Amino acid sequence: MTQFRPCIDLHQGQVKQIVGGSLNDQGADTNYVSPYDAAYYARLYQQHNLTGGHVIALGPGNKEEALKALNTWSGGLQFGGGVNHENAAEYLEAGASHVIVTSYLFENDQFSWQRLERIKQETGKERLILDLSCRRTDQGWNIATNRWQTVTELAVNERTLQELSEHCSEFLIHAADVEGLQGGIDQELVSLLGQFCTIPVTYAGGARSLDDLKQVHDLSDGRVDLTIGSALDIFGGTGVTLDECIQWNRQQS
Repeated sequence: MTQFRPCIDLHQGQVKQIVGGSLNDQGADTNYVSPYDAAYYARLYQQHNLTGGHVIALGPGNKEEALKALNTWSGGLQFGGGVNHENAAEYLEAGASHVIVTSYLFENDQFSWQRLERIKQETGKERLILDLSCRRTDQGWNIATNRWQTVTELAVNERTLQELSEHCSEFLIHAADVEGLQGGIDQELVSLLGQFCTIPVTYAGGARSLDDLKQVHDLSDGRVDLTIGSALDIFGGTGVTLDECIQWNRQQS
């Protein structure tokens, strides 16, 4: 059954909601900057037992805040953002339930099976999540790395999802083109994920109301979970409240 999954997005040392496609070395178009630190949100999610949420560091300068969140709710949050074979164990020891990895898996914009095996040796398959965040292309969707600015040749399709599902415990997939825009989810992508994912998968991008949870549930036959960011009241949004999402999860379980 589709669940709401919470998030803590960190940018330049603050909890923010940004427009995903705008992220670059200079900054990003920002929807919301929180007056609270990452630990505040970790406590909030722990209080309501909102499991399976992720802390994402968008660029440098976020490590201190990330570690605050992971220490606050040890074992309750996943961490992604600059994770590689050298630092993965550090984040797991700091309290991350899983680490999320994308850009590290690509060498010269080509997917590296060698790097996947190297990080698996540090994390084990069971604590590794592959972030297959993508952009729409003429062929469908292709994985985007380097803060979603580099579109790689690796397509998000049945073959990729089936091959990679053998090497991790979950997928996290941001639809970068609609991330932060609150213009609705990418329905075709959600349908594809529901059809071909055989392991847990969380979709993020464009969600704007409680109806999107119902829509993701229907499109994926309950196989895909949903993250809601900018539309959520705790991030300055007006589309949906955290309380509504908590109630949704309780009804599904």
